[in-house]
Amino acid sequence: MSSTRKSLVVTGGSRGIGAAVARMAAQRGHAVTFSYIGNEAAAEATLAAIREAGGQAQAVKGDAAREDDIRALFDAAEERFGPTAGLVSNAGIVGPYGRLDAAAPDELRRMLDINVTGAVLCAREAVRRMSTRHGGQGGGIVNIGSIAAVLGSPNEYVGYAASKGAVDSLTVGLAREVAKEGIRVNCVRPGLIDTDIQIIPGIGNRLDNPALIPPAGRAGTADEVAETVLWLLSDAASYVTGALLNVSGGR
Repeated sequence: MSSTRKSLVVTGGSRGIGAAVARMAAQRGHAVTFSYIGNEAAAEATLAAIREAGGQAQAVKGDAAREDDIRALFDAAEERFGPTAGLVSNAGIVGPYGRLDAAAPDELRRMLDINVTGAVLCAREAVRRMSTRHGGQGGGIVNIGSIAAVLGSPNEYVGYAASKGAVDSLTVGLAREVAKEGIRVNCVRPGLIDTDIQIIPGIGNRLDNPALIPPAGRAGTADEVAETVLWLLSDAASYVTGALLNVSGGR
């Protein structure tokens, strides 16, 4: 994205990293369409914050793993704000906490459906809209991965880590596939970030576990991740594609 206004789609934009990306992009003059799946109050709060700051945004309810909902999200963005110039594929869930052999298959399937199938389908739709091969004007895709793809998250989220490994592969492969079609594809891999995803019912807050604190000595913030995402979408990163960029405090 250049300094001129662009239309940006963010999946899972009502809370956490997604909300931070939506707010920051709008603050910098871009028009944001973000999806949410169920928490309407959080979506409205994010919208209110953007509008109070003078930004342009809309929220679209939908499942980021359903093809029809994904298409409707992009349609809404284009109808209101014009051609899509960027996708931040952020929607995801961690799935069941604990050992993999104790995880319920239905929970694992749902997590993989959102984190992997959803990311693939969202990227596919973005390419269909932005690729010069399809008459588009080019643009950028940033997938939100996780440092868990490298660490494996034993005894906590092995299944989730595997899903984010798939996001890494999607990023590298698609970046090479569409590099000559005006689209750059990158992945931001957050580490321990201070959002409500760290609170595990019945167990506590992962931020309170000293073993999880990275060499930086603290958890990161959603805004720090958002800064990285928006840099990757900007003209300042015009020669960056296929990158897997850790925002993890050295972990």
